[in-house]
Amino acid sequence: MVRFQRLQIRFQRQPPGTAITRTMLIAGGGAAAVGAWLVVAREPEWASFAAGASGVLLLVGGHRANHGEGGPTDRMLDELLDRAWDGVLFGAIAWVARDPAPPIAVGALVALCASFLSAYVRARGASLSYSVEESHVTRGVRYALVTAGLALGWLAWTVWIAAGLSVLAVLVRTSQVAREERA
Repeated sequence: MVRFQRLQIRFQRQPPGTAITRTMLIAGGGAAAVGAWLVVAREPEWASFAAGASGVLLLVGGHRANHGEGGPTDRMLDELLDRAWDGVLFGAIAWVARDPAPPIAVGALVALCASFLSAYVRARGASLSYSVEESHVTRGVRYALVTAGLALGWLAWTVWIAAGLSVLAVLVRTSQVAREERA
């Protein structure tokens, strides 16, 4: 006769407030998707409201996740949804602006690529046990620039400023990794 052992599943106790943090992050990701859909539908004013709401939810949820009110899953979700925000909104802006305003499309693609590269450098440095700083200020400024650009029709400027900010973040994080390598 075969004896079956009971599988014991251990549940790790989650920090208080994890459900609120996760809900904020998921709602922020959903609002970013709505914002991208509104950009493609050529409703930039409404898209700015969705992008702004998404940015606020992701910033507050990310702060909570990284400062004691979220578990490892919430911290991973925060990074994932920040990349999703960049992908859907900068991608939608590039898609819509490709024919009428190629400089805006190129700026959105530069901002998208630089922000992904910045996240890659940070993640790679963290995997090597280097201390690479993550700034919610940079993220917040990027969110605010895109939201203002959509609301006020200043995408020609705000997308390129966001691209410059993302390139600067790549340079800073790369220098942090290089400094850790030399140490």
